[in-house]
Amino acid sequence: MATAEVDLAPDTKTARTPRNDRKIAREAQKKLTSRGATLAAAIIAVIWTIPTFGLFVTSFRPGADSNTSGWWTFFTNPSFTLENYFDALTAGGTALTLGQSFLNSLAIAIPATVIPISIAALAAYAFAWIPFKGRGILFVFVFALQIVPIQMALVPLLSLFSRGLTIGGVGIFPGFTLRDVDHSFATVWIAHAIFAMPLAIFLLHNFISEIPGELIEAARVDGAGHGQIFFRMIVPLAMPAIASFAIFQFLWVWNDLLVATIFAPSSSLPLTQTLNSLSGTWGDRWYLQSAGTFISIIVPLIVFFALQRFFVRGLMAGATKG
Repeated sequence: MATAEVDLAPDTKTARTPRNDRKIAREAQKKLTSRGATLAAAIIAVIWTIPTFGLFVTSFRPGADSNTSGWWTFFTNPSFTLENYFDALTAGGTALTLGQSFLNSLAIAIPATVIPISIAALAAYAFAWIPFKGRGILFVFVFALQIVPIQMALVPLLSLFSRGLTIGGVGIFPGFTLRDVDHSFATVWIAHAIFAMPLAIFLLHNFISEIPGELIEAARVDGAGHGQIFFRMIVPLAMPAIASFAIFQFLWVWNDLLVATIFAPSSSLPLTQTLNSLSGTWGDRWYLQSAGTFISIIVPLIVFFALQRFFVRGLMAGATKG
């Protein structure tokens, strides 16, 4: 039986070429951009940046000039000094200098970021891929914990750390005496981990649950257990979500004043506590506070720019499902 070969001519109307792609991209860009919106965004950015720029200029001006004239006079009568940064690092309104509290902030922020992410990633994997009774109800309960204000939990948590928990004469939870130990950060780590856990589990669960089930099933067929699946597949694939939450958590802990002030001993206070009192009793050394402010933002900027390539992708994937 003979068959006839049919020569189908290409559809020139729908054929994609590099020239057509560039044309479509230009048209889409023209529709999505507006000169008015761009100009308004630029104006807002400039206005938003002016106070920060003024603070930056003040951090390099001598204290006498800062107390007698505005920062904008720097352009007509420029004066430059690095003594503000040296004095800020070696001074402090508390028992600690800014340099010592800077190290304390690192000692608080790094574990307080790693601990909740590690626990939340395991919990998110369990909620997403390990079927057990009451999984849905338990996940809703964890999600609902996000609405509890931190201020309401501070006093009960401090009482739990100090006195423990006893019900009917039976000790349920022993009290911690670590807050009275010099250079102890354990209670601050635990407090930050508890406050971060609900949001971390929610974001990581939504990301991990969207991983194709075929990959998980193929790994199980090959004999992989939950540990191998989690560490070899889930963690690498969920790295964008992990990195995006790590940025949020690190910035929150680094800028925190309330939790650290309540749970940390006086020898372990963070940079925010020292920075708060750096300007002096009468506020006449606020130029040192401006220098200390820029010292304090160095680490958050490094963390953000190091992880920013994961930030948008992880945040968008973890915030929505479906």
